[in-house]
Amino acid sequence: MSIERIDPNPTMSRAVVNNGVVYICGLTADDQTASMKDQTANVLQKIDGYLAKAGTDKSKLLTAMVYVSDMSKKGEMNDAWHEWVDPANPPTRATVGTVLGSPETLVEIVVSASLK
Repeated sequence: MSIERIDPNPTMSRAVVNNGVVYICGLTADDQTASMKDQTANVLQKIDGYLAKAGTDKSKLLTAMVYVSDMSKKGEMNDAWHEWVDPANPPTRATVGTVLGSPETLVEIVVSASLK
C-alpha cells in the first residue's frame, strides 16, 4: 500500500494518508489577531478541508491533540469545538497548554481520522 502525501513542502506534509488513516499536521489560524474562539473555528475549517482532500470527514475522527497558549481561554476554544465536532462521533482528545510558534498563535490542532 502506498503512502499519499497531501500538500508537502520541504519541511512536512500537511496531511499523510496511510493504511486507511489520514494524519493531519498541526494547523494554526490564518488570522493571528482573532480571538481564541475565532482562531479555533478557522483551524477546524482548515481541518475539514484536509479531511475532504483525503476522502473523509469529521465524523470519522479518531483523535485530536489541541495545543493552547493560554489555558484560561480553553472555554472559548471549547465553544468553537462543540459547534464543530460531530456529537455522535467525538474523537479522543487532549488539550495541552504550551508556548506556540508565535505569541499571536492561540491554538494549534493535530488530528487523525479513518478513511472508512
